Amino acid sequence: MTGPDGEPVRIDTTRPHPARVYDWWLGGKDNYQVDEELARRILAVDPTVVRGARANRRFMQRAVRTAAEAGIRQFLDIGTGIPTEPNLHQVVQGVTPEARVVYADNDPIVLRHAQALLRGTPQGVTHYVHADARDDAALLAGAAGTLDLSRPVALSLVALTHYLDDDAYALVKRYVAALAPGSWLILSQVTPDLNPEAIAQAAEQFRRGGTPFHPRSLPEFARFFEGLELLGPGVIPVSGWRPDPEDVAVQAEGIVPVYAGVGRKG
Repeated sequence: MTGPDGEPVRIDTTRPHPARVYDWWLGGKDNYQVDEELARRILAVDPTVVRGARANRRFMQRAVRTAAEAGIRQFLDIGTGIPTEPNLHQVVQGVTPEARVVYADNDPIVLRHAQALLRGTPQGVTHYVHADARDDAALLAGAAGTLDLSRPVALSLVALTHYLDDDAYALVKRYVAALAPGSWLILSQVTPDLNPEAIAQAAEQFRRGGTPFHPRSLPEFARFFEGLELLGPGVIPVSGWRPDPEDVAVQAEGIVPVYAGVGRKG
């Protein structure tokens, strides 16, 4: 398997990768023993993680559908993860078939599945950029071949920022600064506020597996939206953001220690 530059891309099966751990929690098959082992260890200390992974996925679908219904026609999904239907392009092109979507991830398995992510509507465009979220210049340059960054874009960073250290604030600001007025920022992230002991143990398991993990409190998460107009209902536990009936039912099952929010660039 080769990357966009034609160089071979190697899948490291000696260390877990967040996208593959997430895939295991969602019931997928695109993961390795090392990913499953970490996923099970985290599940043992935090029984909410499967519910949280599913709630994150549904939040993404609700948020991008809301953006498409509000007239956004361009979408940049960073930290895409392994495809799990319905994918972002299926949701937004179901609302507006001409929507243009760029996916970006650094996991070679996502690259392997990129072709599945490109099956959009004939009227729309979907594209995949194999890039690390922390290299915003390269990622945006790759996205600019498909998206017109002088026009509004919905930027999806769902379940990504808790894998980034405090440089994440500057990184998100750089992404938002590169987008046109009227663009949207869609975020969700793990918090210690709702289940501190379990989240501390889960974070330790991630770190032992070689993956940085940074849960954030409500004020810390809200900081990502500084300078943006927060859409109602604001920053809120993930299942409560404009919930569908299924999400209301999930809330009854118990807590999901994840915050979510959507902001608009004025």
